[in-house]
Amino acid sequence: MTIWTILAGSVGVVALLSAGTLLLPKTVHVERQATLSAAPATILELAASSEGYQSFNPYRTSDPDLKITPFGPVSGVGAGFRFDGKEGKGSQTVASVTADSVRYDIDLGAMGRPVQTISTASTPEGTQVVWSMDMDLGFNPVARVFGLFMDGMVGKTFEQGLDNLAAAT
Repeated sequence: MTIWTILAGSVGVVALLSAGTLLLPKTVHVERQATLSAAPATILELAASSEGYQSFNPYRTSDPDLKITPFGPVSGVGAGFRFDGKEGKGSQTVASVTADSVRYDIDLGAMGRPVQTISTASTPEGTQVVWSMDMDLGFNPVARVFGLFMDGMVGKTFEQGLDNLAAAT
C-alpha cells in the first residue's frame, strides 16, 4: 500500500462520514413541562420581563457569576438581556407575548439561534407550564451530531428553570 492509497482511503472515509451526518435530523425540539400553583398571568408576567426572567433563570443557578445586561423595554416585545458566563454568551429577546405564551429569540452567535417558548394552560391541578426550544441546525454536520444530545443537555436546564419558576411564584 502506498501513502496515496492510505490518504485517498482516509479522505473517502471522512467524506462518507460527513455525508452521513446529513441523514441526521435538521431540527431539534426540546420540551419539559410542570404543573405550578401560580396563575398563568403571574407566570407570563415574569416570563415577559427581563428582570422577572432573572428570578427563575436556570443558568444563574448553575453559574452564580453569570453576567446579565438588560436592554430594551422592561417588559414585553423587545425586552431582553445579554449574557456572558461559563456556558457561553449571547442574547435573549422577547419576540412575542400572547395570552398564553412568551416566545424568545436567542442569539448564540456561531452556536445558532434557537427559539424558546414558555406556554401556560389552566388545568384543575394548577397551571400547566411548557418550556420548549426549537432550533434549525442547517447543513452543519457537527451541529447535527451535537443535536442528538440536545434533549439531555437542554432538558435538564429547562427542568431547573421550571423548579426555579415554581419557587419564584
